[in-house]
Amino acid sequence: MNLPNTLHYLTLMIIQHFKTSDAKAIADLFHGSVHSISLEIYSKEQLEAWAPTPPDYAMWKTRLEQTKPYVAMIGDVIVGFIELELDGHIDCMYVHKDYQRQGVAKALFTYARDVAIKNGCKTMHVEASILAKTFFEKMGFEVQSKNIVVRNHQELINYSMNDSLKP
Repeated sequence: MNLPNTLHYLTLMIIQHFKTSDAKAIADLFHGSVHSISLEIYSKEQLEAWAPTPPDYAMWKTRLEQTKPYVAMIGDVIVGFIELELDGHIDCMYVHKDYQRQGVAKALFTYARDVAIKNGCKTMHVEASILAKTFFEKMGFEVQSKNIVVRNHQELINYSMNDSLKP
């Protein structure tokens, strides 16, 4: 019996803690993921403001050593990551452009939600991009506000969203 590729990938995916050696691959994943967003959603200038080319690898290494994200792996390929703060805030969640719509984001989110519940968080919150808003709504989040963030002289829209956690 042939299973769809999505199920095959998920059976091979593991989620692990960040290692310093992951930093460059995560920075590249972030950059590639952002720059794969349709120009109908964000302009080329907005995408470049969001994820400058080339990535600032030193900044990413420093950031990731502080945030210590959870990293989704398929074999030796990093396919996604999520940063979860102690108060239940999701600062970043990105999936490699070649592995989107295959359950990686849901697996990362579920893992982070379980960690948040275990840590006693009562809510989770996120500032979701236009693209990520639908995903978080499917996960039970509600929009609290629409925001305009200015980055490198470009306005980017995102949404403050939250969800009550139930163990």
